[in-house]
Amino acid sequence: MINQIVKELKEHMPFTILGAIFGIVLLIIFNGISFSKSYSIFYTLHPIHVFLSAFTTTSMYKLYKKGRSKSITGFLTLFLIGYAGSLIIATISDSLIPYVGEILLDLPNRGAHIGFIEEFWLVNSLAVLGIVLAYLKPFTKIPHSGHVFLSTSASLFHIIMALGSGLSFLMCFEIFIFLFIAVWVPCCTSDIVFPLIFVTDED
Repeated sequence: MINQIVKELKEHMPFTILGAIFGIVLLIIFNGISFSKSYSIFYTLHPIHVFLSAFTTTSMYKLYKKGRSKSITGFLTLFLIGYAGSLIIATISDSLIPYVGEILLDLPNRGAHIGFIEEFWLVNSLAVLGIVLAYLKPFTKIPHSGHVFLSTSASLFHIIMALGSGLSFLMCFEIFIFLFIAVWVPCCTSDIVFPLIFVTDED
């Protein structure tokens, strides 16, 4: 399992670096937009990220369980894995790691913005929808690059909400580092590592 995790992290590093560069380009373009606009964009991207994570995590688990999730107990297990794998990890990626960055950078409008609490019905509903659709039609061949760009953009607009008007070259570099960390480990964990933890050799 450890070797597989290291392999996946290495393979997905180029996508994540490219995604973080894309994030800095967006940062330069959208720097200075109002808090309300960046809030709205974040709460468009973050729920979509939760949906995609729920779908991918649930699909991965269901396909590896090879049909054993058809019982009520099996479905409940699948649901909990899909729910936790999407909400917890997407929250870490899109909200908590950017929030730590905002604190360390001493950004003026910093805030945690926990989606499944702050916009309860929207974020949780999309998580449930992703789980149900994956249960009915599991599919894992979703381009990881798409997931990376989506997660990067959500993390970025979380930071833009806190940014205010000041932006320097050094700050761009520091935000690049936080975007990379916010996406690299959580995305691989959500899509691959987390669901496979619950699959035994007998499955």
